[in-house]
Amino acid sequence: MAGRKAYKIATLGSHSALQILKGARDEGFSTIVVVTPDRLDLYKRFKFINRIIEIPSLSDFPKVENQLIWENAIIIPHGSFVAYLGIDENKNMKVPYYGNKEILDWESDRMKQREWLQKAKVPVPRRFTKASEIDVPVMIKSYGASGGHGYFFAKNKQEFTSKFKKFKARPYIIQEYVIGVPLYIHYFYSPLTGQLEILSIDKRYETNVDSLGRIPSQNQQGLGIEPSFVVVGNSPLVLRESLLGEAFEMGERVVVTSKLLMKGGIWGPFCLETIITPEQKFSVMEISCRIVAGTNLFVTGSAYSALYYNKEVSTGRRIAMEIKEAIKKNQLEKILD
Repeated sequence: MAGRKAYKIATLGSHSALQILKGARDEGFSTIVVVTPDRLDLYKRFKFINRIIEIPSLSDFPKVENQLIWENAIIIPHGSFVAYLGIDENKNMKVPYYGNKEILDWESDRMKQREWLQKAKVPVPRRFTKASEIDVPVMIKSYGASGGHGYFFAKNKQEFTSKFKKFKARPYIIQEYVIGVPLYIHYFYSPLTGQLEILSIDKRYETNVDSLGRIPSQNQQGLGIEPSFVVVGNSPLVLRESLLGEAFEMGERVVVTSKLLMKGGIWGPFCLETIITPEQKFSVMEISCRIVAGTNLFVTGSAYSALYYNKEVSTGRRIAMEIKEAIKKNQLEKILD
């Protein structure tokens, strides 16, 4: 990296940090991870991490901002940033930040998400505002990136009313429970080229709903097990090629619409969390406007990233490639906030 002190890539030690930092190192960047004491030993194991900064808790991150600025670091956010720092801390961050901070308001509010997706003409499940409207099985979701925490399923309005008495999460949204295959599409949009890529796709393993699915329905009766949707792992998945065109078109409409709703729109990695029905129709549950943990499956690339690049490209490495190109073209202002 020519010019002033070389840029470094930094992130919090959580979520997809290993993928982000390995990708940055593969592209020639020096790397920094900010960690808590309980995770120090984990990140010490990996030689592609050049510097470790220890803090008492992830919420103490603002205390090391000046140090990161001095290091000429660029922060790559992931799911733990909002979970541990909150939206305001992310917005007030002074370290150069990869991505559009204005997106945070839209991602964190499920009603604003829905408005965005509907304006993009992306198919979304039905929404209910009160119990009396429910006439199909529903999923109730709290707001925020919580990995399936704060969700519950109800097969009808009576079950919803019963379970809702114990539901403490606020705010929340009630959606139709769409039957089909959960499929999470990992996109990357470059404002430098104006191109959208699909880098990979995953399916999530949720406990205990996936293990319950292996028990015949007649044997589930009387077990008294409440379904849980907490994500514990991810599996790679390749979409039928006949559906790939529609997946690209949905992503492109989301990008175009984002530019109408917020200054600059969305750029970098994002994920549409979809269900594909038996009729081979998409239904989009939500959008994640950042790198998602399902991309950790593809540290050595995927069936899709291989179509663009003659090297192993993960989402983490793709971010580093974008930053490297912006530095080369003196266009960092297009991708940092």
